[in-house]
Amino acid sequence: MKRKISISIDEETLLKILGSIKQGKFRNKSHAIEYAVNNLLRK
Repeated sequence: MKRKISISIDEETLLKILGSIKQGKFRNKSHAIEYAVNNLLRK
């Protein structure tokens, strides 16, 4: 089950995320954040 949360990030990071979405690396912002968090937790 997925749950909605709220986060705050700096604008530079958001622009990088949006660029990755435009390049097709992620479906949306949620997908990008979930991918990043999961990779961080695996380490």
